Amino acid sequence: MRRVLIGGTNSGCGKTTVTCAVLAALKRRRIAVSAFKCGPDYIDPMFHRKVIGVPSHNLDSFFCGRDTLLYLLDEYGGNSDISVIEGVMGFYDGAVGSAHSVSELTGTPAVIVIDCKGMSDSIGAVISGFLHYRPNRIAGFIFNRLPEKLIPLAKKLCGELGTAYFGCLPKCDVTVESRHLGLVTADEVANIREKLDRLGELAEQFIDIDGLLGAECPPLPSFVPPVIPSVPNPPVIAVARDRAFCFIYSENIGLLEKMGCRIEYFSPLTDSAVPRADGLILSGGYPELYAAELSANTAMLASVKSCISGGMPTVAECGGFMYLHDKLVEKNESAYNMVGVISGEVFPTVRLQRFGYITLTASADNPLCERGKCIKAHEFHYWESSDCGDGFNAEKADGRTWKCCHVSGSLYAGFPHINLLSDISLAERFVRKCISYGVKNGQDKTDKQV
Repeated sequence: MRRVLIGGTNSGCGKTTVTCAVLAALKRRRIAVSAFKCGPDYIDPMFHRKVIGVPSHNLDSFFCGRDTLLYLLDEYGGNSDISVIEGVMGFYDGAVGSAHSVSELTGTPAVIVIDCKGMSDSIGAVISGFLHYRPNRIAGFIFNRLPEKLIPLAKKLCGELGTAYFGCLPKCDVTVESRHLGLVTADEVANIREKLDRLGELAEQFIDIDGLLGAECPPLPSFVPPVIPSVPNPPVIAVARDRAFCFIYSENIGLLEKMGCRIEYFSPLTDSAVPRADGLILSGGYPELYAAELSANTAMLASVKSCISGGMPTVAECGGFMYLHDKLVEKNESAYNMVGVISGEVFPTVRLQRFGYITLTASADNPLCERGKCIKAHEFHYWESSDCGDGFNAEKADGRTWKCCHVSGSLYAGFPHINLLSDISLAERFVRKCISYGVKNGQDKTDKQV
C-alpha cells in the first residue's frame, strides 16, 4: 500500500491546504486515492471528502492502538493507489496522539509542511531540527507560501541536509476562512469547488506529485483486525446530520453498519420529526450558528424530546448535548428554546474549555457502559453548560479531574466526543440497547416518530 503522511511544523502552517492540493492533483490524474486525518479533527476530513468524493477517516493513536490503526488504513485505503494522511498540529505535538506517533505505528513516510512566510535561510534550521529531533520517517518537505525566487534556496537546503524537496505552494489567493474551532466547514466555503480545482492546478505546477507517488514506502505491517460482533435483528439508528450537526466520525458509522445496523440520517434543521428508529445519535457540530432555525423547528424539538423521554437509547455529543438543553444563549444574550431534556442553558465563553484528550470513568450505568468502566474521549469547545452533569468523572493526563455528562439507562449526553473504535464493546452495548428498545416498542420503522 502506497501511503504518505503530510505533517506540519505547527498548527496553521498550511497542512490542510497542501493536503487538499495534493488530493486534488491526484484526483485530476484519475488516481484512486483515499484520505485520512490524524487525531480527533472533524473539519479537515470534510474538505478531503469535497476533493475526492468519498469519506475521509480519522487515524487517532490516542483512541486506537497500532492494530486498529492498521486495520483502518487497510479497510478504507487498501483498494486505493495511494492513501494521503493529513497530520495534526505540529508533527511531534500531541504525545501519544501525534502525527509522529501515527507515522511510526503504521510505518508511513512523512512529508513536513513548512510555512516559509518571513523566512529565508532559517528554513534550513527548521528542516534540520525536524530531521534530528527524534527518530522519524521524514522523507522530505513541502514549502508553503514560498516566494518563487526562494525555490532554488529551498532545493539547495534540502540537498545539503540529505532530504527530499517535494515542492512548494507559492503565495496565492486561495484561502479558507477560520473560526474558533479551526476552519469553517467545507459546505460553508464560497466557491469551494473552484478553490479546490485551483489548488490542484497549483499542486501540479509546484508540488512534486510524481515524487510523492514514487517515494519509498514499506509494505503495510501485519496486524490483528478487531473483532466486530454481529447481532441478531440489528436496529435502525437515526443520526442527526446537517449544517448544524456535522461532526461525525465516519469510522463510527462504518462500525455500526458492519454490525448490521441501518443508519437513517435526518436534519434537525429542516425535517419535522426523527425517523422511526431504535436508537438516536445527536452529532456534534455548530448548533450555535443555527440557533434561531433550530428553535423555530418546534415539531422536531418535540419529536426529539418524545424519543428521549420515551426511553430511546440516545448518544448526544457536544453540539448534540447543547441542543438538548432548555435554552441556548448567544453572546448578545439572545436566548433560544431547545429540546428541553436537560434543565439549564448553554452559553459561550471567552476561551477554549477543557481542551484535549481525557479518560472518562462512569459513575452510573448508561447506554455505552456499566458503572466503573473507563472510556477514552476528547473535548474541544468554547461553550459551557449551567449543568454539565455528573454521570462520568473526567481526568486529564496531568491529573486534573471534573464531573461531566448526563446519563441514565438510555441516555449519554455530554461535551466529550467518543470514538467507538477505541472500545468496540461501547458500540455493542449501545446496539443491544437499541435492539431491546425496538423489541419492547414493536417499532415499525417505515414512518416518522411522533
